[in-house]
Amino acid sequence: MKYIITENQYKLLTEEEKVLRIPLAAFNYNWDDLQIFLKHRGNPLYEITDDLNLYKSEIKSLGNLTSVGGDLYLDNTKIKSLGNLTSVGGDLNLYKSEIKSLGNLTSVGGNLNLSDTKIESLGNLTSVGGGLYLRGSEIESLGNLTSVGGRLDLFNTRIESLGNLTSVGGNLGLRRTPLLKKYSEEEIRSMVEVGGEVYL
Repeated sequence: MKYIITENQYKLLTEEEKVLRIPLAAFNYNWDDLQIFLKHRGNPLYEITDDLNLYKSEIKSLGNLTSVGGDLYLDNTKIKSLGNLTSVGGDLNLYKSEIKSLGNLTSVGGNLNLSDTKIESLGNLTSVGGGLYLRGSEIESLGNLTSVGGRLDLFNTRIESLGNLTSVGGNLGLRRTPLLKKYSEEEIRSMVEVGGEVYL
């Protein structure tokens, strides 16, 4: 059986999903101007190749943003999910935001600050190049996380398991967590390679 389709339909079927690569500097680092531009392009998937600073803004969604090449600041915002975002090349700061899910995020090249957030799980996140700060968050699981390049701070969380974690490059802070009652420092170090001190 043969199917007859138009040339336009063929193009739609064979065209790869394109992702726009955008330096925010081209928009004078103005988020609203970028959104107007994206709306005119039909809200495609896009990457920001430099930094994105939305500190204390009213933002609730990143739209179809897939990656940020530099730092991403979302601290003190109302954002609850990162949507399509898969990677941040530099630091990701979500301190005191309303974030509940990291969505599709798999890697952060620099520091990841989730202190004093409502986050409960790290979802698909596998690696953090710098420090990971979860102090005072509602985290219960490290999910798929395998490595933290710098310090891992779990102070005052409900974390009960280190899950798939294999290495922490800096200090590991476990004070005021349920892990204190379950493991000794020796047992922790037998499970995870820790480059610095273990604080129990």
